[in-house]
Amino acid sequence: MKVLGISGSLRRDSHNSTLLRAAAELLPPSAELEIFDGLKVVEPYDHDDDVGAGPDGARRLREAIESADALLIATPEYNSSIPGQLKNALDWASRPKGKNALWGKPAAVVGASTGMFGAVWSQAEARKALGASGARVIETDLPVRHADEAFTEDGRLADLELRDRYVEILDELAALAEQVGTGAHAGTQKLAA
Repeated sequence: MKVLGISGSLRRDSHNSTLLRAAAELLPPSAELEIFDGLKVVEPYDHDDDVGAGPDGARRLREAIESADALLIATPEYNSSIPGQLKNALDWASRPKGKNALWGKPAAVVGASTGMFGAVWSQAEARKALGASGARVIETDLPVRHADEAFTEDGRLADLELRDRYVEILDELAALAEQVGTGAHAGTQKLAA
């Protein structure tokens, strides 16, 4: 089973990218994590450009989502919402309605911020956009507060309760993906941590 990870942050040393990478060792053994690295080059959504497979960046995003069994998004919070580049990517992935890359796709959203709320609003906004696009969204969030202190030197969550909650979310995501039966990648091994 392949889980596609998308970090909503473009920053090189992003806490959300670290949170996403931390999922690799926490996923069930039947799942592997593949991280999408092309968010920065996804073109601004323009309906005029949304013909055929779309422009290169958007096409690559759609193909990556379509080839995955499940989607895991880690999002920071910008002005109490999701970053523009992530929203733009979700807009591309949501077209055309009813036949898009997100339709029926199991999805989970987690988030980290250096503040005390752990990006809970942006997680809710991302879940809303995914749900409106037809994804099967897990409603549990993972608010990683004070993200500049939340990870060990090797990129693991320092808080064991938070780590356990992450495992629960990932287990639920994998179970949902198995239930949906998109299993084109069943039997692959987990990404080594």
